[in-house]
Amino acid sequence: MINNYKYKDSVWIDIIAPTKEEVRKTISEYNVHPTIGDELITPSYKSRVELFSDYIYVILHFPAFKHSHNGEEVKQEIDFIIGKNFLITARYDSIDAIDKFSKIFEVNTILDHSGKEHVTGFVFFGIVQEIYRSLQNELDYIENQLDKIEEGIFSGKEKEMVISLSLVSRNLLNFNKSTIFHKEVLESLVEFGKKTFDDHFVYHVNRVLDEYYKIRHAIQNNVDSATELRETNNSLLSTKQNEIMKTLTIMAFVTFPLTLIASIFSLNTSYLPLASRQNGFWIVMAVMAGAALLMFLFFKHKKWL
Repeated sequence: MINNYKYKDSVWIDIIAPTKEEVRKTISEYNVHPTIGDELITPSYKSRVELFSDYIYVILHFPAFKHSHNGEEVKQEIDFIIGKNFLITARYDSIDAIDKFSKIFEVNTILDHSGKEHVTGFVFFGIVQEIYRSLQNELDYIENQLDKIEEGIFSGKEKEMVISLSLVSRNLLNFNKSTIFHKEVLESLVEFGKKTFDDHFVYHVNRVLDEYYKIRHAIQNNVDSATELRETNNSLLSTKQNEIMKTLTIMAFVTFPLTLIASIFSLNTSYLPLASRQNGFWIVMAVMAGAALLMFLFFKHKKWL
């Protein structure tokens, strides 16, 4: 599906789930190299930027999360072809941030303030800025999850929090992998923009870089928080396990001499001291209870209990 948005002498073409016919028609109309047409039909594996004679080709990947997205993939791709008077975007799935920006574009709310600036550069900045804002919302969602995990850890739910921490860490890993190459791409885009367009375009790309640094800072903060919480949770789990092992060890140590005494008095011999007496059973039980009490007092004195 192709959506066209126009502003003065500039146009934005947004292609959703591009078909071969749609791509062929678009690249022919705007004199785009056929190799880019092949790239638009199928997703790419890595974010990158390429410079052509009068336009720039950019691929950016963004993370996709299941709580706000129905797809199974962990990242979404957007291809940009940025010309002087045209901007072509190609995507393989619905992206809420772009749909939201398109509604703003339709009423020219932001473009009325662009003046003599590079319009397609302004639109490129607007699209990516809106996407980064949505990613910031995702990071805020993760931060809220981390707050709940922290509460769970210190309320005695360490075992349950192991799975929760793993899920959050996986999301942060996907987030990091999807955006890690943006810096390299955007910095190259600044250099290519100087050669192909004007300072207005470079200004907009630098604004995109500023938004990117905010996202990377937020990612790192969440990663650090998740790491600290994991270490704290592991420490609490280890402490609990050590306490359990200490208790079991003490129980085994206490029962060993009692078992030994019981075994001695169960020997099949003609004579057993105390056992042959009238109250022999209770005497033996008293000896065992006394031995257990002495060991308990010894453990308390050593502060092992």
